[in-house]
Amino acid sequence: MLLLAAAFIVAFVLLLYMVSPLISPKSLKLPGAHVVVTGGSSGIGKCIAIECYKQGAFITLIARDENKLLQTKKEIEKYSVNDKQVVLCISVDVSKDYEQVENVLKQAQEKLGPVDMLVNCAGTSVTGKFEDIEVHSFERLMAVNYLGSVYPSRAVIATMKERRMGRIVFVSSQAGQLGLFGYTAYSPTKFALRGLAEALQMEVKPYNVYVTVAYPPDTDTPGFAEESKTKPLETKLISETSSVCQAEQVARVIVKDAIQGNFNSSVGSDGYMLSILTSGMSPVTSITEGLQQVVCMGIFRIIGLFYLGSFDSIVRRCMMQREKSESADKTE
Repeated sequence: MLLLAAAFIVAFVLLLYMVSPLISPKSLKLPGAHVVVTGGSSGIGKCIAIECYKQGAFITLIARDENKLLQTKKEIEKYSVNDKQVVLCISVDVSKDYEQVENVLKQAQEKLGPVDMLVNCAGTSVTGKFEDIEVHSFERLMAVNYLGSVYPSRAVIATMKERRMGRIVFVSSQAGQLGLFGYTAYSPTKFALRGLAEALQMEVKPYNVYVTVAYPPDTDTPGFAEESKTKPLETKLISETSSVCQAEQVARVIVKDAIQGNFNSSVGSDGYMLSILTSGMSPVTSITEGLQQVVCMGIFRIIGLFYLGSFDSIVRRCMMQREKSESADKTE
């Protein structure tokens, strides 16, 4: 009886693997495609632009700092695979004025053709205790991290639907899957991208347009280095429980998942576990992916509880040490 049940399960899984490719989206071909990357002058955005350029894409880089853009353009052009490729640079703040964002993207499409893939990578971070973070920082982060992705996406979505093809990538964060100490201003803006992506995917999927949400872990970028300078002790100790990834590695994973039309994009074992745990009602690209979520959810939840317990222990220990130090100062 057990052998029969085991044989049935194996046959069922094999069937899922056979059927899965039939319902998955066709991969986007990057040679000759027009890829727009916001926040493309440094960090993950720059590495994504380089990865796409290596595969033959035409690139539009969007960022605020014109000097950084020009430096990045020169760096990217070293990886050309043919003499027809172009790197176009546009200096604009994607979070301030929608009409301006719409206009510059129209200009980019006039020069390089319709946008085949948009990667929303513009973002910033502020860390600190909730009561210590200035109120305007909450507003600024929501503008940059959320509206800075809404505006470019809004500007290209109609053309993608008309052409019945396209990819839109939202670069969130593991802090957009799990709220952590010190990220009360940052995490909500990255959680918001998930809600936007799920709703948008339901709208555009019938038009063969696919949305990807990327959840990179701590990544060795200039932004991460700057963020680390102001992290509370609790946040630093929690961050030490996971390793820091290289931007090139993260970029390769995001590009691969985006061209395949995967909704979730994660890096490493921790990222895979978090994607399963937080899958909820998010779309799946294949039956196999859904099966993995069903099978792994329970055991990953148990592991996750151990993580949460250790995080709470870190926070409690830091609080007790701080109170002990303050008490000692008062008695002196």
